[in-house]
Amino acid sequence: MNVNWQGVYPAVTTQFHDDESINFDTTKEMIDNLINEGVHGIIVLGTVGENCSLTADEKRQVLKAATEVVGERVPLLSGVAETTTALAVEFAKDAEALGIDGLMVLPGMVYRSTEREAIHHYQQVARSTALPIMIYNNPVTYGVDVSIEGMKTLAEESNIVSVKEATEDTRRISELFSAFGDRYVVFGGVDDIALESLMLGATGWISGLTNVFPRESVAIYKLAEQGRYEEARALWRWFLPFLRLDTIPTLVQCIKYAEHLAGRGSEVTRSPRLPLTQEQKAYVSRLYDEAMANRIDLSQYNLD
Repeated sequence: MNVNWQGVYPAVTTQFHDDESINFDTTKEMIDNLINEGVHGIIVLGTVGENCSLTADEKRQVLKAATEVVGERVPLLSGVAETTTALAVEFAKDAEALGIDGLMVLPGMVYRSTEREAIHHYQQVARSTALPIMIYNNPVTYGVDVSIEGMKTLAEESNIVSVKEATEDTRRISELFSAFGDRYVVFGGVDDIALESLMLGATGWISGLTNVFPRESVAIYKLAEQGRYEEARALWRWFLPFLRLDTIPTLVQCIKYAEHLAGRGSEVTRSPRLPLTQEQKAYVSRLYDEAMANRIDLSQYNLD
């Protein structure tokens, strides 16, 4: 199965009203803005989208809203983050029926799987749908690493076509290409090593902070794609302090608060996530203010 997945795919936030109910209008507006600003794909219901804080019905409503605004402009993927394999299979079937273009599948939530169990989970989801699937490999957060040998097993599933590589070890990207050639579409999945991942051959970048600075994220990708690494490095060094927010436990709150500072969305998260403390907000505000004060003029790169 071939897919045309490449470029910058923001893992978008789910926007809430002050009472923590979903604000579908703002969520759709945010997605529309990101597409208009040049991102190459959209991922809803990932970690940043607070998947595990939504009810089953709410998740389906988010998918429906996303399909309405995205249309056929860019690929639309959904995270699959369920507590059991049966629920993940059910969600995959529903996502396909609702018109989602692909799935980013996480291991079973809550229970920390062994690699064998994670592989079984991915296999069952893949066999339940005709949709193309991206494996989200994030041992730092989810406690299970699908190794190169594990990916060999998953290569037998024709619709498992991609991997979001988030081990935080860029050597894994080279190992994937050495073992599989172009069998998998490889995305970098950690914001603060995205440029290194692109330089090593990753086809794309799944990002949280792209929600705040989409044009700069796309510019970094395009410069790397064109081999203009010196120019990419200058932009990268500007962005890197801000990108570090993607790697801390409060990443969702930090990204949403940064969206709020940028006038792009609300900072409201759903409990048990609590608002940032004043000290934490001051830290994010400082990073944002520094980024804005030193923002680079993208017109110099002639990327259009």
